[in-house]
Amino acid sequence: MGKMRRRRLRDLSIVQNTPNSEEGNSELQTVVGSSNVPKTLDEPEEFQTESGETRRVRGRMLLRDLYDLDPVERVKERFALEVSDDYIKKALVKRWRDNKSTLKKQYFKKDISLEEKLRNVPLEMLRYQWEDAVRFWNSKKGEDRERVGTSSRKKQKFTHTAGSRSFASVAEAEEVKSRQKVGRLQLFEITHRKKDGSPMTSEVGEIMEKLKEKKAEYEAITSSDSSVNLENIDNRIITEVLGPERYGRQYMPSGTQAQAEVQRLRDQIAQMQANTVEQIAEVQRKYEELQQQLRVEAAERETATAAREAEARAMVAEQSKKYDDLQLQLQQMMHMFHQS
Repeated sequence: MGKMRRRRLRDLSIVQNTPNSEEGNSELQTVVGSSNVPKTLDEPEEFQTESGETRRVRGRMLLRDLYDLDPVERVKERFALEVSDDYIKKALVKRWRDNKSTLKKQYFKKDISLEEKLRNVPLEMLRYQWEDAVRFWNSKKGEDRERVGTSSRKKQKFTHTAGSRSFASVAEAEEVKSRQKVGRLQLFEITHRKKDGSPMTSEVGEIMEKLKEKKAEYEAITSSDSSVNLENIDNRIITEVLGPERYGRQYMPSGTQAQAEVQRLRDQIAQMQANTVEQIAEVQRKYEELQQQLRVEAAERETATAAREAEARAMVAEQSKKYDDLQLQLQQMMHMFHQS
C-alpha cells in the first residue's frame, strides 16, 4: 500500500517543540514513529498564520496515556489496521533498523571524536538509545558486523529494477500491456534491464545470454514433443543457470505463483473495500437513526410547548374574566351606595 499523505492546513505552519535545545534530547523527546499531532482536544489555542491572521485551533496536548502503551498497542490505537500483531512488530523492527542506518550515516560517520558523537544526539532518538547505538557501532563487534554486511553486498551478483513492486504485480502489468502470459525468463528480462534496455550489470548480461542459450537448447529438444510444459522448462532453466534457490528465496516467481499472489492481493483489497462499505453503511444507519430520534424529540418539544402555551392562554382568559366580574361587582356596590 502507498503511503498516506498528511493533510496540510492552508497558511498554517506547524513547528516541532524543542525546549532547551541542548538538553532537548532527553526522555521527553518524541519516540521514533510516534506523532506530534494531538489525539484529542484540550483547550483551544490561538495560532498566527503566515498571512497575519489568528486562528483558534486545537491546543498542545501530551500523549501520556498513548505512550504508556507498548509499541504494537500504540500503533493499533492510532491507526485502523486489519493486520496481525506479528506483522506490526515486523514492520516496527524494519522501520527502526532502517532509521538507525540513516542516522548512522548522518551522525556517526562524521569525522569527529567519540565524545562529540555521543553528545550530538539526533532528534529522532532518546539519549540512552543513541549512546547505546554509538558504543555498539564503535565496538569491535559492530565494526565486524559492518564489514560482513559490506562484503556481502559486494558479492551480490545483480539487482532488479522492480523497486518496491512485487514481481507478481510487474508480471500482471506486463500481461495487461502485451495481452500475453509472462513466463519466468521473460520476467527476469523485464526486471533486470535499465530504462534504455541494457542489462543492469555485465554479470546480468552474461546470465541473460546463458538463459537464451539454454532456452534455445530446450526448444530444440521439445519442438517434437508438445506434451512438455513450457513453464516447467522455464523453472529448469532458471535453476540450471542461477543455481538452486536458497534460504527460502526465489529468483523469479512462476506464472502460477505470480497469479496466486496477484489473486491474494486482489482478494485482500476486495475484503478491505467490503469492510469499508459495511462501515459506511453502519455509520449511515446510525446517522439516520439519530436524525429520526432528533425529529421525534423536536416534535415532542413542539407538542409540549403548544400545550403550555394553550394552558397559559386559558389561565390568562380565566384571570381576565375574574377581573371583569370583580369590576362589575364594584360598580354595582358603588351605585347602591350613592342611592342610599
